[in-house]
Amino acid sequence: MNKTVLITGTSSGFGRETAKLFQQKGWNVAATMRSPEKESELQQLDGIRLYRLDVTDAESIKQAVAAILQDFKNIDVLVNNAGFAVIGALEAASKEAIHREFDTNVLGVIDMIREVLPSMRAQRSGVIVNVTSTAGIVGVPYGSLYNASKFAVEGLTESLQYELEVVGIRCKLIEPTGYKTNFGGSSMLIAGVGDIEEYRKTFNTFISNTDGHYSENVHEVAEMIFTAATDNQEQLRYPVGNRAGEYFQAKQQLGDVAFKQMIKQNLGL
Repeated sequence: MNKTVLITGTSSGFGRETAKLFQQKGWNVAATMRSPEKESELQQLDGIRLYRLDVTDAESIKQAVAAILQDFKNIDVLVNNAGFAVIGALEAASKEAIHREFDTNVLGVIDMIREVLPSMRAQRSGVIVNVTSTAGIVGVPYGSLYNASKFAVEGLTESLQYELEVVGIRCKLIEPTGYKTNFGGSSMLIAGVGDIEEYRKTFNTFISNTDGHYSENVHEVAEMIFTAATDNQEQLRYPVGNRAGEYFQAKQQLGDVAFKQMIKQNLGL
């Protein structure tokens, strides 16, 4: 019997590519998104079923997971991919933006995991793949809220790997560098610096210097997600993208001051 993967945030970017890759590998794919009625490509592919799911809505999660279990009986892999980024000065961010950041990136991940755990625990197997970012390892200017949310998921996943090992469930972290996805669209909010002039120069420099650091090969992230989901290894972290592993190594090897200077130099600050 084919295995089943549940993927959040499949309307674009990593999620869409991951859904297509698992489908090509013969898996049953439960592709979730907030507006499945707007999706045309994935619904035409055999083995993919679309489900309405908003990770910030607990009832939506309950209904989607129940429907997926009814249709496929098991969920063998959960890929928590849906995400949201607030970019800008912490001082300028609205309370609404702050809550949306953590409701999506942290509480949404927690709620998804809690909803699939009973079925995975019953079958005594499963893999939970959480897509974070190098932003979950390295803080950058004007990414304080996004960084905080991704650091939280890194800690959550690192802890859960011990907790869930006793019931046969593995936990994985995918840590991409910058990629050209829908994070330039509805999945990103540029909070900016408001009317706080002291931040404006460095914020504009940060934005202009990060534009050239994005990769277009979104498929390599999907491939890494598939590898993490199927390699049967104890490995926790899977860096992917241009210089992804270097940041983790540099942070471990350099002192705080030297590492800070390296990041500032890379960003032209």
